[in-house]
Amino acid sequence: MTTFNQAGASRSLSSRWQRGFWAVAMALPLALAGCATTGSDSAQAESAAPGTVSGTAVAGTPDPFESYNRSMYAFNTALDDAVLKPVATLYRDITPALARDGVGNFFSNLSDMWSFVNNLAQARGEGAYYSAVRFSVNTVFGIGGLFDVASEMGLPRSPQDFGLTLGRWGVPTGPYLVLPLLGPSTVRDTVALPVDWEGVLLGQMSDVAARNSLTALGLVDKRARLLQAGDMLDAVALDKYSLTRDVFLQLRSQRAQGDGMGSEDFEGDDGAGMLPPED
Repeated sequence: MTTFNQAGASRSLSSRWQRGFWAVAMALPLALAGCATTGSDSAQAESAAPGTVSGTAVAGTPDPFESYNRSMYAFNTALDDAVLKPVATLYRDITPALARDGVGNFFSNLSDMWSFVNNLAQARGEGAYYSAVRFSVNTVFGIGGLFDVASEMGLPRSPQDFGLTLGRWGVPTGPYLVLPLLGPSTVRDTVALPVDWEGVLLGQMSDVAARNSLTALGLVDKRARLLQAGDMLDAVALDKYSLTRDVFLQLRSQRAQGDGMGSEDFEGDDGAGMLPPED
């Protein structure tokens, strides 16, 4: 695995903080202005709609894009069955559990820094504190984040992303949306994706080949952690699309309220709303 040298890591971290803060600072007014143009009626409808909490819809919200969403869900499922699931299964079977834990810890540690930025932008002081301390402790004492020393010390994770930051400042979540390859999302989270991609430390690597390799590794590791949950979904769900949608929206709602603090970060970086990982 490609590693950062100390000087390069310091420059990357400094650049990451600066670009992350400015991305949030610039995007928030634009998003709020765009939200305002939809009119007060839309905002009132969102706040009055049943099953909404802190600007994030939960299970029971209407699904106006359902026809498209189901088609994209079927496409993603077919692609997953053909490519990603077999690769993730092989990765799980041949990679020692200790190594898989190290990979998951590494990517979770990177996400803690972006959570720090978003917790600050949301005025969540406690979440920002824990995110910063977790990143510092795991980077220094956890050998670059390979070991989750912070959790052993009882420091909870407070995962946040830019989509939730927009929700904190009043931007409506919009309808549920299934993205090609990326899976469950909402209109608001989709708009926030470019900022989240820019904000993650991995995106600051100048070595394109190394960055792409690490991104692929993170994707495979994430999918491997969901293998057992996927098997359970296949066994118990009569309508897998509806169950996936409802679980995603419920978890996003909990995270918008700050209930995610102390809970397991299922997706590692910012892909919130995944089903629970394997034991």
